[in-house]
Amino acid sequence: MAKDKMEIGVESKPRFEFRSFGQNFDDAAFRMGRLSAPVPEKVWERFSDEIYITSATNDINNTKIRDGKMDIKTYVQTLDGLEQWNPLMKGEFPISREVLENEVFSAFQVDMPEFSQESYTTDEFLSLVADHPDLQAVKVSKHRFGYMVNDTLCELATVLINGARLVSINSESTEIEDVLRTIDDLHLQGVANINYLQAIKRVIGWKDLPFAN
Repeated sequence: MAKDKMEIGVESKPRFEFRSFGQNFDDAAFRMGRLSAPVPEKVWERFSDEIYITSATNDINNTKIRDGKMDIKTYVQTLDGLEQWNPLMKGEFPISREVLENEVFSAFQVDMPEFSQESYTTDEFLSLVADHPDLQAVKVSKHRFGYMVNDTLCELATVLINGARLVSINSESTEIEDVLRTIDDLHLQGVANINYLQAIKRVIGWKDLPFAN
């Protein structure tokens, strides 16, 4: 069976992802740039400001807010050291009490707060988060550079997590073999696979674990 061809900006089946965070991936970044196929100009360089909602009781649902929209991805499985994530929910603010109860706070896997109104703006939702003992809103700024190596979507990014600077590198595809080949070609064998939730929890002190370097 022919494999899915990865296309930047096009939804595909759930992808398998390698990502890591550290202070320096210069050697791998150099190789990524040299090995990359041409990519659309829109992904050469991108900036975004996002808010991740972290839960002290949950590592399987990744929730972020960007441009007034909420996006939740859920962890599916790990195969050959690569994590697979699947879209769980997409919503736009103002967001209804029903959606917050049935989809958002249930994904956080925490005690349900008391809702006093029928819909919530972004700021009102973040107030609920701030008042919850098991939740924390974290500001994440990304400066990303896109590539394509071995038909995998790749990225090098400078990331500020509540102002703490990290560098992230990743490769993702529906095809496990293509990602594993890319890890080898970028000389990233043995580097820890660290997703955004895990990186954020390290920064805010919820995980006592090291970064890749």
